[in-house]
Amino acid sequence: SYVDVLRHGAEVGKTVAIIGAGGIGFDVAEFISHDKAHASSSTNVEAFAKEWGIDMSNEARGGVLGITPQLPTMGPCDKIYLLQRKSSKHGKDLGKTTGWIHRTVLRNKGIEMIAGVSYDKIDDAGLHITTKAKDGSKTKSVLDVDSIIICAGQDPLKELEAQLTKGGVMTHLIGGADVASELDAKRAIDQATRLTVMIEHATGKVAYETASTMTSKLMGMMGNA
Repeated sequence: SYVDVLRHGAEVGKTVAIIGAGGIGFDVAEFISHDKAHASSSTNVEAFAKEWGIDMSNEARGGVLGITPQLPTMGPCDKIYLLQRKSSKHGKDLGKTTGWIHRTVLRNKGIEMIAGVSYDKIDDAGLHITTKAKDGSKTKSVLDVDSIIICAGQDPLKELEAQLTKGGVMTHLIGGADVASELDAKRAIDQATRLTVMIEHATGKVAYETASTMTSKLMGMMGNA
């Protein structure tokens, strides 16, 4: 799984299939495709400028005119497949302002993104999949891979919540602690904001009372009319 790769440093082969193309799937693809012989454009300004074709001397018009991007090389893997069950575009549910960046970076490295995939079996030949096209047609194929990394089916860890609740401590879960699948920063921020408002409006023994909305106020006025 992705935990073995990211946390425990498990080695992966030259040809890799990543099952699951959510945020974690993209992160894993970026991680295993990074050529350690070069600085990462995520942490190095000079590397970022070279990768995106930015003239740091500001001599080129607009800082970009005529500058050819120096695309990153794939390493140490030779081939990476990023697979998802959904038929929609890869990274569709990532950040609206950053999703296209993640897709572009992986495409520039030659990572193959395949959507509409169902997983049939794994044997010595590799990973057997069936791909469903937009017209409904299906194609069976075998990916000759050395490693398969699972980045799907995340479950939230709620052990601490159970212990706190048992001890009489009121708890609230938000973000990935609430729903681990399809991690969504927008949802997490929305939940945190609403919880903060509830806490601020809590009075007396009515803890975390939901704040009044305009709709509830109007309904109350209509009921009193």
